[in-house]
Amino acid sequence: MSTRIADLDPGGAPLLGEPLPVELANTRYAVRGTPHEGLAEPAHLAAWLRDIAPRLGNPPSEAALLAVDARDLARALDLRDCVGALLTAALTDTTPAADTVERLNTYTRAAPRWRELTWPTAVTRTEADPITAVLAELAGATVDLLTGADRTELRACHGPGCVLHFVRNNPRREWCSAGCGNRARVARHYRRTKNPPGSRPSTDG
Repeated sequence: MSTRIADLDPGGAPLLGEPLPVELANTRYAVRGTPHEGLAEPAHLAAWLRDIAPRLGNPPSEAALLAVDARDLARALDLRDCVGALLTAALTDTTPAADTVERLNTYTRAAPRWRELTWPTAVTRTEADPITAVLAELAGATVDLLTGADRTELRACHGPGCVLHFVRNNPRREWCSAGCGNRARVARHYRRTKNPPGSRPSTDG
C-alpha cells in the first residue's frame, strides 16, 4: 500500500452522493453489464474510506487508513453483503434472513459511541479502533435508512446492465445517474428504430 493516503487507488466504485449504506452496497458495480469489485484489496477500502471521510461522524486518521489490512477488508465486505441483502429485502418487501439482521446488529454494537461537549461544539467519541468505528457507523446508518422515511424512496437502477441502488430524491427519477439515464434512452431509441410500430420483431443477432 502507498505511504500517502492521497495516492491510493479507490478501485473504481462510483460515489453518487447517496446515503452511505447505499454507497457501500454500490462498491459492487458493473461496467457495460460486466460485474466489477470496487473493494478488491485493502488499499481500495482505505481509499474509499478516505473519500467518504467528510461524511463520517468519526473519520479515521490517515495513519488508520494506511494501516487498513485484509481483516478490515473482510469485515467491510461482510457488512456490505448484509447491507445489500437488507436493501434487496426492502425493495422486494420480503423478510431478510435472521442471521443477516443479527450480523448487521453485531457491527452496530461493536463501537458504542457518545457525544461530548467541546465548547462551543460537540464531538462523537468511541473507544473502538478506527475501522471498527466506521463499520459501526455504516451499520447504524443502515438501520436509520431502513427504518426511516427514505426507505420508501429506495430504488434499484434499471439502466442497461446497471446493478446500483439509489434513494429517489425526485418523483421522476428513474436511474442512479444521468449517465445511466442517457444509456437507457439510447437503448430505448434503438429498440424503437429497430422494431418500429407495426413491424415484425427482428430476429437478427
